[in-house]
Amino acid sequence: MQADLKKMFDKIRIVLVRTTHPGNIGASARAMKTMGLQQLGLVRPGTFPGAEVSARAAGADDILDAAAGYESIREAVSDCSLVYGTSNRGRNLSWPVMDAESAAETIIRAVADGGTSAILFGPESSGLSNADLESCHAVISIPVNGGFPSLNIAAAVQVICYELHKAGMKRCGLQVAGPAPPPPVSSAQMALLYDHMKECLQDLNFYDPERPRLLMRRLIRLFNRLHLDANEYNIIRGMLAAAQQAAKKHKDV
Repeated sequence: MQADLKKMFDKIRIVLVRTTHPGNIGASARAMKTMGLQQLGLVRPGTFPGAEVSARAAGADDILDAAAGYESIREAVSDCSLVYGTSNRGRNLSWPVMDAESAAETIIRAVADGGTSAILFGPESSGLSNADLESCHAVISIPVNGGFPSLNIAAAVQVICYELHKAGMKRCGLQVAGPAPPPPVSSAQMALLYDHMKECLQDLNFYDPERPRLLMRRLIRLFNRLHLDANEYNIIRGMLAAAQQAAKKHKDV
């Protein structure tokens, strides 16, 4: 399954167009690597390679070393069957617009069927021009705060790569790895806990069985809401036992 995911990602190219700040190239490479994408294209970058590029890559040097340089967008996407540009600018000439999630799902379907795709990110000062977008089938728009719509290139790359990774994982039937959750606690175990709790509270002189009021009922309602797992259950049982032991020592003094 992981091999299938890699095959798809090898057909997706992240293309930075006329990037002026070298740190943005390095940070974009880092964003790509965290999501498993490897193919970086650079169209006439301002500074590359460079110390700041490598510093901001923070270990993604393999992506920088393999990055392909191009003189034009047309050259960068010449082998691609599906090309998207990223932009939040208003345009006199409207372009088909997709959100990042829908675009990622479309790209994953396309590369799974044998195609090759590219996503373009424009220069910091102006973004992609209308002429740049002539190579694109649609525009990907990332919703941002209207009062401050300035999204860093590397941040935009991270958002798109995350959506691609999510869509790719779904396509391959993979799930995000994580530790197995502790088993749940049964009703019988909870009954034992409540008996233990009542006994402990009596030992601490906090609960009087002659005047119970609603104390245990409220505690039972509280712990039922918590849905304890096995680890949490054992911790509480251990705390109660320790409290009883301390109370016994105090009485023996």
